[in-house]
Amino acid sequence: MKTISIVTPCYNEELNIRECHAAIAALFDGDLKDYRREHVFCDNASTDRTAEILREIAAADPCVKVILNARNFGPMRSNYNGVMAAGGDAVLLLMPADLQDPPELLPRFVKLWEEGAEIVYGIRETREERAVMRMLRGLYYRLLTGMSEFSLPPGVGDCQLVDRKVVEAMRRIDDVYPFMRMMTFECGFRAVGVPYKWTARRRGISKNSLLALVDQGMNGLVTFSLAPLRFALFLGAAIAALSLAYALASLVLGLAYHGALAPPGATTMIVAVFFFGGVQLFSIGVLAEYMLAIHGQVRRKPVVFERERINF
Repeated sequence: MKTISIVTPCYNEELNIRECHAAIAALFDGDLKDYRREHVFCDNASTDRTAEILREIAAADPCVKVILNARNFGPMRSNYNGVMAAGGDAVLLLMPADLQDPPELLPRFVKLWEEGAEIVYGIRETREERAVMRMLRGLYYRLLTGMSEFSLPPGVGDCQLVDRKVVEAMRRIDDVYPFMRMMTFECGFRAVGVPYKWTARRRGISKNSLLALVDQGMNGLVTFSLAPLRFALFLGAAIAALSLAYALASLVLGLAYHGALAPPGATTMIVAVFFFGGVQLFSIGVLAEYMLAIHGQVRRKPVVFERERINF
């Protein structure tokens, strides 16, 4: 009997944990009854009753495994640590506790996996979220896929069922700040997509703040693309060309309309100081992002520090 592992990261999800566990268990009592279940919950140092509820579930269900983090390491690190701890023949990288990615996808994913696909990924064809966020997400992923060296299907998220060989390939990447939704495609292998509707959260609020989303987005850009560095280079070259053109235009206008303009050189100095100052700060910021990524990789800290494991 093959084992299917499901990884669910959670932080202050006391309202959703039991329903998430029950929904997955019901699938293995029905469509997936011929498979063994392993449900790995990764608690990111919740401050509500999430850890207590997980202990109760694990005590009653040996198929449930729990990782309790020593502190909050962010959703991406916590999720990746859970995937690396999963032992199934296939691993669902993310089943959110709030079930925004519907559990009903899993039987379809498993069927395609049995037919030979090594990565089965969900495509968020429609989203139940505000139009502004939907637009920003779409722009970001178009930017990311356009600048990366490999193709990422539009609308793909972390809800992916991957073969054991893909998990082991991901382990070899050994990234201290993993961006899993692209890491699987970086590894290669045969992939197929399944479109679905990404639903709105029914209970509780999202724990991903705007700053956290920006941090995760920057991590994806820096990890999988050199385009920001090259953009800074081309921007500098373009600005240098525009500056020369502006200097030439100022010289011509100064000779043609002597005394009608500002004191000679004043406009040029003001524009140049502010413009080049902004460009330099932008370029330094781009370099700093890559330096921070290198700094984190060189320090070689564990992805997370765990306080306890249950049922492993």
